[in-house]
Amino acid sequence: MPTKKMRVEIFNNGDRYTITFEGQVTRDKALRLLDLVELLGGMPAVNPETSCSTSEMLKIEKVRLAAEKSFPVGWFSSKELQVEYEKQFNEPISLSTASTYLSRLTDRGFFIKKGASNQRRYRIMTAISKHQLHER
Repeated sequence: MPTKKMRVEIFNNGDRYTITFEGQVTRDKALRLLDLVELLGGMPAVNPETSCSTSEMLKIEKVRLAAEKSFPVGWFSSKELQVEYEKQFNEPISLSTASTYLSRLTDRGFFIKKGASNQRRYRIMTAISKHQLHER
């Protein structure tokens, strides 16, 4: 598996910060990186869900929010997420797009998955599920 790479550039009052992260990108590491970005003044210290309208949000962020709101516990399929996404944001999303974003968010540590590709189920990653994954 190729090494994951995340790069963040921050422009603040004429200063430019470039942060590059290589290796296994997990949710915890990404959140720590965003905390650093906030400290450097690269983003406001407000809740992103209230700081911009849903029309300005990226579709992958909307997928994550729809999953967190509709499925806080338990397993769900990409089809179930597709239905909830369309209800919440009143816009269509194809099943393949929902599946792709769920897979990417799983790779980033937001979700865990189980099952064969035609019966795939997802669940929000919690501290307990992280502990269970490390025990395997």
